[in-house]
Amino acid sequence: MSNQATELAAPQRLNSLRRGLFRWESGLVIVLLAVIVFGAGEVPDFLGSTNLFHVGLNSGEIGIMALPMLLIIITGEIDLSVASMLGLSGAVAGVMFEAGTGIWPAILVALAVGAAGGFLNGFLVARFGLPSIAVTIGTLGLFRGIALIILAPRTVTGFPTWFTSIGTTPVPGTPLSVSILIFFILAILTAVVLQRTGLGRAIYASGLQPEAAEFAGIRVRRIKLWLFVLSGVVCALAGLLFTAKNASVTYNAGTGLELTVVAIVLFGGASIFGGRGTIVGLVLSLAVIGFVQQEITQLPASATIQGIKPQLQQIIVGALLVLSVIVPGRGAALRRLLRRAGSPKRTAGAQNPDVHTSEVTTSGR
Repeated sequence: MSNQATELAAPQRLNSLRRGLFRWESGLVIVLLAVIVFGAGEVPDFLGSTNLFHVGLNSGEIGIMALPMLLIIITGEIDLSVASMLGLSGAVAGVMFEAGTGIWPAILVALAVGAAGGFLNGFLVARFGLPSIAVTIGTLGLFRGIALIILAPRTVTGFPTWFTSIGTTPVPGTPLSVSILIFFILAILTAVVLQRTGLGRAIYASGLQPEAAEFAGIRVRRIKLWLFVLSGVVCALAGLLFTAKNASVTYNAGTGLELTVVAIVLFGGASIFGGRGTIVGLVLSLAVIGFVQQEITQLPASATIQGIKPQLQQIIVGALLVLSVIVPGRGAALRRLLRRAGSPKRTAGAQNPDVHTSEVTTSGR
C-alpha cells in the first residue's frame, strides 16, 4: 500500500510543481525582476528611497481604483467610468471648498457623490440587465461633463497644508507615499474578503456561472449593485488623494486613467469574461507598470525619444492590455498539454489525481 501511495504521490507533486511554474503570477514575478534589474542597471539610484517614493506616488491612486475594478471584472462586468469619477469627486470637493464649506464637508460630499455615481452604474446594470461596458462608457462622459459644468475651465487651489502634504510627503520612516500605503491596506482587506469569506466565494461564482449561482441562492444582481457602489466610493477617495497630490483641481483630472486601470487588472491575471483574478496578480501587475513608467521618465534618451515619452507610456499600457488577453489563452493550452503528458494512467480503484485541478480555479489564469 505504501509503495502504491508513493507512486501516486510522485505525479501529484510533479503536477503541483508544473501548476506553480505556469501560474500567471509566477510569470509576473519574472517580469518584475527583469524590469527592476534593467532599471537598476540603467538609472542611477533606481531602488533608492526617493525613486521608490515616486513609483508609489504615481501608482497609488491607480492601484486604489484597480481594486474594485478587479472585483467587478471577476463578476463578469466592467466599470469604465472610474477615472471620470476620480475627476468628478475632485471637482465637487474643490467647488465646495472654494465656496467656504471647509475641507471636511467637501470630502464627505465628494465621497457621497462617488456612492451616488456607483449606484447609478450598478442600478442600470443589475436592475435592468444592461451591458456594463455600454452603461459605464455613458457615465464616463456624464461624470466628466458634470465636472466641466460645475468647475468650468478654472482651477481651484489653496487647500490646507495638511491636506496637500498627504500627496507629497512619505509616511514617516518609510519610502511609501500615503496613497500606496492606503492601497496596500485595502488590498489586504480585499484579499481576505475574496479568499476567506462567503462573499468572496459568491463574487467568484457570480462570474463563473451566474445562472447556477442564482439557482444556489446567491443574489448575483445585489452583489453587482454594491460592487459598483463600492467602486464609486473608492474612486472618489482616489480623486481626493489625486487632488492632494496636485494641490489643485481641474475638471479633466485623471483623463485616460481608466485604460491603465483595466490594463493592470487584466495583466494581473483577471479574466475579462469573469470568474478569475487574484490580489497577488494585481499587486505584481501594478508594480511592473509602475516601475516601467518610472524607467521611461528617467532613462536618458535622444531629443526625439524625450518628446514621445508620454505616448510611449500609452503604447506600453496598450501592449500589455493586448498581451493580457492573448497570452493566457495560449498558456492555458500549454498547461493542459503538460497535464495530459504527466498524468498517470487510470488503474482500477485509483482516482485520477488531476481531477480536481482540471476545474477552473480562482487562483489565477
